[in-house]
Amino acid sequence: MTQTQSQSRYPQLVLLVMIVFFVISFITNILNSIIVAVKDSFELSLSAAGFLPFSFFIAYAVMSIPAGFLAERYSSRSLLTGSFGVIVISCLTFVLNPSYLYFLGTLFVLGLCMAVLQVIINPMLRFAGGEEHFAFNSVLAQVVFGGASFLSPWLYMELVKDQTYQFISSVFPGWIPENLPWLSLYVFFALLALVILGVIRMIPFPKVEKSDQEQVGAISAYRELLLNRWAYLFFLGIFAYVGFEQGVGNWMAEYLRTHHHYTEDYIGSATVSYFWAMLTVGSLIGLLLLKLFDSKKVLLMSSFATIIFLLSALYGPAKWALVGFPAIGFSISVMWSIIFSLGLNSVKHHHGALSGILCTGIAGGAIWPLIVGFLGDWLSLQFAMTVLILPLVYIMSIGIWAKPLIRNKTLR
Repeated sequence: MTQTQSQSRYPQLVLLVMIVFFVISFITNILNSIIVAVKDSFELSLSAAGFLPFSFFIAYAVMSIPAGFLAERYSSRSLLTGSFGVIVISCLTFVLNPSYLYFLGTLFVLGLCMAVLQVIINPMLRFAGGEEHFAFNSVLAQVVFGGASFLSPWLYMELVKDQTYQFISSVFPGWIPENLPWLSLYVFFALLALVILGVIRMIPFPKVEKSDQEQVGAISAYRELLLNRWAYLFFLGIFAYVGFEQGVGNWMAEYLRTHHHYTEDYIGSATVSYFWAMLTVGSLIGLLLLKLFDSKKVLLMSSFATIIFLLSALYGPAKWALVGFPAIGFSISVMWSIIFSLGLNSVKHHHGALSGILCTGIAGGAIWPLIVGFLGDWLSLQFAMTVLILPLVYIMSIGIWAKPLIRNKTLR
């Protein structure tokens, strides 16, 4: 890429990336809201229900690096189009064949698509918005991500209402069984993906000849990165963050029920909703902090605050837990963006391939919740969730040893 091109800005691509982040969040985190309904609909055991999020997140480990190779051969527009096309097909296939096994397969396929999208859009955001603004734009994307996660439970509650169900059934007769009203969510996802397909075809993409810095997936790039310690260190950072986020998100409602005896379903659901709401609010404040302070300092502060909030929620009185868990959403809001931007800004070349390696770390969302569940059965859920301090300590260490070649641009 020429110097003139690198200084160009493409706001339409930045907007497209934000839309894609919104869709990724909706599809990823809706499972937290519907998993109880799915369990009842298919008469699943807890173990069988646990395979649902595992099927989704393990797809990142399978697809993230291969997505880099695909992105080397095909254009971003082609891969975006293909991914959303597969989303449409997989969602409609499940709607027409609603069963537990089909749902496992659908979640895995959706996870594959999310992995491809993540690998594409992070380097795209870095290019379209500018390297020096990448940390800021990444946190802005996190605002969009958190907002979608907060809205998804409300969409679910609206779609399962009798009046809404009757309307959907009249538009799609015979598609949504009366005992599976939550299935209408996947009709919505298919329609949403179709709309975005149209947007992708309309938005002009700049014709850019990729340099080594922007190329994704070349074998030589991965060979070089596998000899670079920063690739491993920041992969573990993403693994730790997503594992912690999903570990808390999946188990906070159960902790409130078993430890503090909040048996009402709405209390657990509301706490999860507030968790995502506070993540969104925290991302907005994070935008300001990243304009005032170096991202490493922000990461250190957020890590320390998260440890305090986690311990307060786990070992304080019941009211502290109701406040502490949402507060965790607030304090972790900037972590993903900072870790990812520090990772990409810590190497000179092959940012696309590195993006694929980092996105593989999203598989932490499959592993850490399983660790918590196993330890919770063996010892106690309180102790098991305390173990989540381990990934937090690693995230905090990134704020100490990271040495980015390009720092985030501040007002100073």
